Amino acid sequence: MSGLLLPVLRRPSSLISTGTVVKSRQQLVQSQRHHLHSSSRLMSAKLQPAARVAGNRQDVWTIVNEAAAASPRQPIVNMGQGFFGYNPPEFILNAAKKALDRVECNQYSPTRGRPRLRKALSKAYAPHWGRELDPETEITITTGANEGMLSAFMAFVEPGDEVIVFEPFFDQYISNIEMPGGKIVYVPMHPPKDGHIKTLSASEWTIDFDELERAVTPRTKMLVINTPHNPVGKVFSRAELERIADLCVKNQIIILSDEVYDRLFYTPFTRMATLSPEVEKITLTVGSAGKNFYATGWRVGWLMGPAELIQYVAAAHTRICYSSVSPLQEACAIGFEEADQQGFWTQCIEDMQNKMSRFNAIWDELGLPYSIPEGGYFVMANLNKVEIPEGYPFPPHVAERPRDFKLAWFLIQELGVAAIPPSEFYTDVNAHIVEDWLRFAVCKPDEVLEDAKERLRGLKKFIKQ
Repeated sequence: MSGLLLPVLRRPSSLISTGTVVKSRQQLVQSQRHHLHSSSRLMSAKLQPAARVAGNRQDVWTIVNEAAAASPRQPIVNMGQGFFGYNPPEFILNAAKKALDRVECNQYSPTRGRPRLRKALSKAYAPHWGRELDPETEITITTGANEGMLSAFMAFVEPGDEVIVFEPFFDQYISNIEMPGGKIVYVPMHPPKDGHIKTLSASEWTIDFDELERAVTPRTKMLVINTPHNPVGKVFSRAELERIADLCVKNQIIILSDEVYDRLFYTPFTRMATLSPEVEKITLTVGSAGKNFYATGWRVGWLMGPAELIQYVAAAHTRICYSSVSPLQEACAIGFEEADQQGFWTQCIEDMQNKMSRFNAIWDELGLPYSIPEGGYFVMANLNKVEIPEGYPFPPHVAERPRDFKLAWFLIQELGVAAIPPSEFYTDVNAHIVEDWLRFAVCKPDEVLEDAKERLRGLKKFIKQ
């Protein structure tokens, strides 16, 4: 590369590329420097990253993790990222270990996924769909739910197409939509008006349907909905889903229904695709073995939907990563085959509800309101009553962010508890909606939850009376 960047040295009497006669060594050196500078600028421009990945602002995960690593309160109780603090059950771990001993499980899987897993999913979801999905044409396995969603956007979104996303959103939606050139149209969810003074159900977080209708244009190609919802914990009611679906059917908008927490619901849960045959025809449903089986690192996900849509998702998936991890697909297949007889799904719900009750007791004790989750494993607590001492030293990259970032930093530094500021999942214009809230992940061992509660008692001296 260095040879390409350096000009060839010539005798002083020769002509340089601009046509100027060089009459002295000083002029030659100056010309060479100018050429090098111009070449450097040209090469620098070529080496610039694409706009889609060139953002300079630190993301929430970097800020929280770096703050946690630097906190004087070690070890940190990490209730930020939603990874489990315990292993999958033995019957699933054993299935993964046995799969590694099989030759075919250590080789490429079919690009649409291992047949055994697709068949297991078809049977597992039949009670919820009212029929068995065709494992050959209506299900495709992906490298985690996130890659599945990227494949869906790559399959259908052209530059300039609009995709409606509800705020707060899973942050990966945004980059995944922007990759193929999509334009995001945001519709905010609104917390309960009394959420800062009393504890209410997560169902009280609502969509303004007038705002939603105004968001639809002739360029609207897709709509993304997440139920049960991260970070709010809301399970959209059947009535809410029907209003959203009616709008999409009327305007022929593809629905991407992110249902990765579909085995963790504490109130009646309706799957979008099951509303009607008309809705099913335009709906892609996202699932996740990582969320289902406490194995977020396995990166096994899937999309289910009509063959007319799934074929293009599968085509995009093939170009993105070809196929997904074979032995873990086999283990997930066995997981679905045996989950019911093991009583696993019922146990999942019971265990997570117990963790929710155990952890949320601290907010009742402190008199701080929170949203009672209807699904998933996150809880949103409102810290409006918490007063950060005046003049508290925040680093510039935190000081310039909304109050919830400051609250998160304060908890890490003073109490050693990490949580996620949800304004990261809103646009800047709507970030104020959640500036007093923090998201806590309760998918941790009970002893970790108890440690967190003990540390959070340190908030008492900062609570306004």
